Amino acid sequence: MDLSSAPNNEDDLVTVFSMAEGGTNEMEVVTVQQLLESSGIPTVLVGDSPLPNFSEEIRVAKGDAERAEQIIADALAMGPKGASEAEAESER
Repeated sequence: MDLSSAPNNEDDLVTVFSMAEGGTNEMEVVTVQQLLESSGIPTVLVGDSPLPNFSEEIRVAKGDAERAEQIIADALAMGPKGASEAEAESER
């Protein structure tokens, strides 16, 4: 993440994705974070812990929240195959 573009104040951050407490699929959080970052939306990972019993959240600036939520919704609607296609397209 480019820290120079990250919000300076925690009040400026909005949670757009979270992994449930005790969740085991950390790759899902990382994948969503990478998706948003590759779309030009700086993110902040909160609760990054090696212990699987803590929740993790992805937060973005309030101004990016609506777009971030739409990107996440679109990716979920496309499913794994669509995500692979979108990733391949972004690498071109």
